[in-house]
Amino acid sequence: MIVGVPDETAEDETRVALVPPVAERLTKQGHEVCVAAGAGEGSDWADGDYLDAGCDVLHDRAEVFERADVVLQVRGLGANPDGPADPYREGQVVVGMLGPYDVDDELEALADRNVSAFALELVPRISRAQSMDVLSSMANIGGYKSVLVAAEALPRLFPLMMTAAGTVHPADVFVVGAGVAGLQAIATANRLGASVRAYDIRPEVKEQVESLGAEFVEMDLSTDDAADDQGRAREQDEEFYEQQRKMMTRVVADSDVVITTAAIPGRPSPELVTSEMISGMESGAVIVDLAAEGGGNCEPTVADEVVEHEGVTIFGPTNLPATVPHTASELFSNNANNFLSHLLTDDGLVIDTDDEIVDSTLLTHNGTIRRPHEESGDDETADEDDAADEEAEADDD
Repeated sequence: MIVGVPDETAEDETRVALVPPVAERLTKQGHEVCVAAGAGEGSDWADGDYLDAGCDVLHDRAEVFERADVVLQVRGLGANPDGPADPYREGQVVVGMLGPYDVDDELEALADRNVSAFALELVPRISRAQSMDVLSSMANIGGYKSVLVAAEALPRLFPLMMTAAGTVHPADVFVVGAGVAGLQAIATANRLGASVRAYDIRPEVKEQVESLGAEFVEMDLSTDDAADDQGRAREQDEEFYEQQRKMMTRVVADSDVVITTAAIPGRPSPELVTSEMISGMESGAVIVDLAAEGGGNCEPTVADEVVEHEGVTIFGPTNLPATVPHTASELFSNNANNFLSHLLTDDGLVIDTDDEIVDSTLLTHNGTIRRPHEESGDDETADEDDAADEEAEADDD
């Protein structure tokens, strides 16, 4: 088959869907790989690197779509709503983050062209799909980078220091959500020497939080239905969130840094931190809201902007993985290649809708529109950092 890798057209996107080392694996398996010129520049991969890997480098982006049997993208369709419509051709297979929650018109056009479109945001959280889970990969990066953003902005150091000039007390960091992004934020803040506390509505993650050196904040809330059968946090009703906000007020006020990670795919993020709560924080404190793409967990959050509320700086990043593009591209590329390998058999690429991974991610196929996230009644939370973003994690991406 011929695998095509166009350059990304989203304004803030620096990642590439396939890096040369992974592309070389495909070429050595006998597949052709064509890459748009400059596609890897944002993540420090030169056209020459792709040529050395056995790829064709095409200077006309449209030619990538014309030639490819399979198109690999970081962000297409609903994940790049302000970008140009990509020229997918008849019978093509598209794999990438496709923003599946609001793409009705685009899906109709793809179905008319008999395109098979796979949204990697919908990869199920099962053991055999872990190597394909782009949301977890990107959430890992988002959680890590969120702490660095906070440390850079905070007007004090993170670690305890005992010096001849006096003792510097560690910064207090509070992480809301102990999913992939939250756990990585906890680990990173702890490595930097901060005093870390964390909260999640799922009490069973307490052991994970404590194993990373953080204190688990206990709240007297009913959490019988806090998680689904895959271990992801469920969305709660407004009464629950109101009680949660009351109990979090003291912890937020005592924190120098707050990192929030609760996002709900396709719907607004729950508001967990009010302006009133932020007013109780000391001047100079920092919040990094990883759920900003869905409106944010903090009342003053503005997506992709830095705002100040009574001396507290609030960051609302929506694509932190793109700020670490080399590593993010490597991880995304491995995920995408593992997904593609799952579709390949000795007879070529086979789309078996009886397979859970295929069925969960396939948006259009054989001229029909499929909505796997709606058909399953999926009202649960999910993680880009991720790219791609659940009460347990954000995702990005």
